[in-house]
Formats: sequence, C-alpha cells, structure tokens
Amino acid sequence: MLNPSIDELMKKINSKYTLVTVSSRRAREIQNDGNPLVARPTSKKFVGTALEEINEGKLYFLRENE
Repeated sequence: MLNPSIDELMKKINSKYTLVTVSSRRAREIQNDGNPLVARPTSKKFVGTALEEINEGKLYFLRENE
C-alpha cells in the first residue's frame, strides 16, 4: 500500500497530473543534491521521499492564477 495514500496527497494537490509532475521534478532534485525536506524519510526511493514532502506540507504547488 502506498504511504502516504493517494487520497491524502490529493487533499494537498488536487490534480493527479500536477501531483505526478511536482513529485517527479522534486525527485530529480533530491537525486542530484541529496537534501530532502523531511528529517527522516521512510521511503528509500526519491519519488517516495518527494511524496512524503508533499504530505507533510513542505512541498506544494501554486497555480499562477491563484
């Protein structure tokens, strides 16, 4: 089972496309610089760590018109 769950993540970012885009870009950043925003990520994969950051509210997306 995915942790954090997709339902919890969709409360933070309401578009699956945006969720995938934001998490994949952040995963590449973590892979390159190795500095996650969460203190102790439980995931061993970069995308999982990015999703944990979104779930904890440390990574978010703002639309330009908002």
